[in-house]
Parts: sequence; C-alpha cells; structure tokens
Amino acid sequence: MPEGHTIHRLAQDHAEKFAGRTATVSSPQGKFSDAAALLTGQELTRTEAHGKHLFLGFGDDDAWIHIHLGLFGKYTFGPAPAPPPTDTVRLRLANDSHYADLRGPTTCTLITDAEKQAIHNRLGPDPLRPAEDPARAYARISRSRTTVAALLMDQKVISGVGNVYRAEVLFRHGIDPYIPGKNLTEPQLHAIWDDLVALMHDGVRANRIDTVRPEHTPEAMNRPPRVDDHGGEVYVYRRAPQPCHLCGTEIRTAELAARNLFWCPTCQPPGTY
Repeated sequence: MPEGHTIHRLAQDHAEKFAGRTATVSSPQGKFSDAAALLTGQELTRTEAHGKHLFLGFGDDDAWIHIHLGLFGKYTFGPAPAPPPTDTVRLRLANDSHYADLRGPTTCTLITDAEKQAIHNRLGPDPLRPAEDPARAYARISRSRTTVAALLMDQKVISGVGNVYRAEVLFRHGIDPYIPGKNLTEPQLHAIWDDLVALMHDGVRANRIDTVRPEHTPEAMNRPPRVDDHGGEVYVYRRAPQPCHLCGTEIRTAELAARNLFWCPTCQPPGTY
C-alpha cells in the first residue's frame, strides 16, 4: 500500500497538471460515471492529502473526489492527447496538456465538505501536513500498552506512516518494535515525529523512500546499492536475512498485526527504548 509521501506527491502532481483549468472527467470503467458527469467541464480548484487519503476539489461548491488507493490502486500520468482508455480505468482527468488515469482504488467517490471533514476527524496527525500538531499522537502512544510498531501503523494515531517508515524510524532511533508505547519517553516521541517529518518530506521530493544517513549510503560504505522493487536505500525494510549495515547481525522479520515487521536484534535489542 502506498505510504503518505506518495499521496502528497499525487496531490502536488494533480495541482501542477490540472489546477485552475477546465477538466474532462470520465469513468471508462463505469463505477464513477454519475459523479464524473457532474464534474466534467469544471475546474480542479484545490488538491489535498491527509495520510493515505487524496482529495480533489472541483468548482466553487463543496464537491470533492475522495480517493484511497488501498493495496491495488495505481495512477498513470501522461501528456495529451490521452490514449484510448481501457475498461479498467475508474477515473480519468484530462485537459489540453495532460491526462491522469486511476485504476483499482479502494475508494473513489464524490463527497461534500462535511463528509471530507469527517474523514479528517478520524485520522491522526500527518507529518506532511503544515502546522500539524502531534500532541494527539503523543497522548495516545504514551498511555497505550500496544506495541510501538503497531501504534505507528495505526492511521488514527499517526496518519500516512506505513510499513517502510515504521520499520526505518524505529531502527534509526534504536527502539525495540515490541515495547509498549507507554514505555517511550516524551523526548523519544518528539524525536520520532521530527524524523518522520524530515524523512517523509524527502520522500515527496524524491518520489521514493530513502532512510539511510549520509554516512551509510552505498558510496560512503563501499557497498553495492540496494536492488528491490521498492527502491531506495533502507536499513531493515525487506532486508531479512541480510546483514545489518551497522553491526552485521542478520535482519529479522516477523508478522505483526497482519504486516511484516523488520528489525535488527542487535541495534534494537529487546526492551530498548
């Protein structure tokens, strides 16, 4: 599932290619046809992301397309003229210079301002949203017996963090992923949040996830670059049972809350926080 940086990048891409210009909105697949008919010919006036939710606002009314990619949703952007669409395209936006095709999302629906606000209300603070207050996240984590690894993936706690950022930020701070959230100190919580803000903003700029510090890049360590469909240089994510870049211990993996967790048992020893 795409992490929050991908969704914020999609909001930027839509703004750059479609904002302030009349768009043709269609649904070749047919599942969004009624809403597309209401929107086509209007301007895309605003774009927004919160965690893994993308919002595309049209016209002056409270009309928003709410998109959640889920596990299988994908976007394709291209220059005009757009090619003939396939019948798997749920949503196509097109103007005289660009097109964007959405396939396979979990959610693609037309909502009002009030419905949009209800979605924001149920989500935790997003490290990529300006002036976001992490106090709600601190409060929930600091009183929870749930593992910190599970809490970081809970979108009601912190929005936009997925499996990669979860594993990597815990490694970067030497924290055992299995300790309960209540065992973390306030300075640690602040450090995790600040690190997520920086890492995820880097992810938006680069359109990929890189989490290794400059002294641990392939060039700095004279090691081969990572080869993986995910791309990007990481410490532990999807590296089991390869050796840790820092200590040489085999990276471990285990299932936690239906997702694969990755960590280094030496750099993140049991009970450390």
